[in-house]
Amino acid sequence: MDDAGPTLLASGDELAEHAHRLAAAIDADHPDGVTLVGVLKGSVVFLADLARLLTVPCRIEVLAVAPYDGAAGRTRVVKDLDRTVEGEDVVLVSGIVDTGLTADFLLRHLRESRPRSLRVCALADKRARRILPLGIDYRAIDAPDAFLVGYGLDYSGRYRNLADLWVADGASLAADPDRYVAELYGHVR
Repeated sequence: MDDAGPTLLASGDELAEHAHRLAAAIDADHPDGVTLVGVLKGSVVFLADLARLLTVPCRIEVLAVAPYDGAAGRTRVVKDLDRTVEGEDVVLVSGIVDTGLTADFLLRHLRESRPRSLRVCALADKRARRILPLGIDYRAIDAPDAFLVGYGLDYSGRYRNLADLWVADGASLAADPDRYVAELYGHVR
C-alpha cells in the first residue's frame, strides 16, 4: 500500500466545537455535577477540554489499563481511581472506542464502585471495529477504521500534542514511528 501521508480528520477548531457540544450535553444531563473519569493517556487532551467547558461542578479522576497483550489475553487496570465514585454521576471519557472490549471492561470495573449513573464519552468512535454492543452516550467523531494520531492520540508516544486529529498509515508508523514528524510539526527532526 502506498503511503500518501496523513490526512486531516478534524481540525482543532472542529474539535473545539465538538467539545463545546458534548460539554453542553453533559451539563444538561448532570445539572448537580459530574465526575469525569479519563482513560490514560489517550483521553487527556479531550478530558481537559471537556472539563474546562463544563458549567456544573466537576470532579476529575483517571485510570489506566495495560495495553492489550495477546499473550496475556486479558485487560487489567494498572492505575485505578484515587477515590470512590459511589453514588456519583460518572462519565467515562475515552480517546477511542473501537472493539468495545476495553470500554466494556472499564464500565464493569467502575460499576463495582456503585456510581449513581455511568455513561460513556468518546473522542473517536470506530463503530466499524465494534465487537461488543456498546452504547456511546456522547461522541465527538464517528471515526473511520484507520489509525488516528493527534489531540491526545499517539503512536509510540508521538503526536499526542498535535491540536488536530489525523488519519495516518499504521504500517508506515510501525516501520518508522517518526515518519510524520516533519510533516505534522512543520520542521525536520
